[in-house]
Amino acid sequence: MSLLARLLGRSATEAVAWVETGKLSALLNGPTPPLVIDVRGPGEFTGPLGHIENAQNIPLDQIPTRIADLLGEQRPLVLVCHTDRRSAAAADHLRRAGKTEVAVLRGGMVAWRSDPMR
Repeated sequence: MSLLARLLGRSATEAVAWVETGKLSALLNGPTPPLVIDVRGPGEFTGPLGHIENAQNIPLDQIPTRIADLLGEQRPLVLVCHTDRRSAAAADHLRRAGKTEVAVLRGGMVAWRSDPMR
């Protein structure tokens, strides 16, 4: 079972995994942090909600053209958007393409910014 799957308590063959803000914060501060992919547009990425430190901005409509790069990434991926709809769609696309270590930040940047505990 993969590191992310163990941390999230899920098998690698299940549907897209979800991660809460506190768990993501812990993972990002751990020894092997996941790669955060923000699937919002560039204006949202730099907008009022900002973005998670070290996140890569790959808008949802560019995910299909970046599949090879993302499948080759050795670290687990955590996808984020404004809430979690676009990131869930991107995660599903990646899972169907064969990426097993992928999760979605539940509630997206809205939840990330509103969580006082992270």
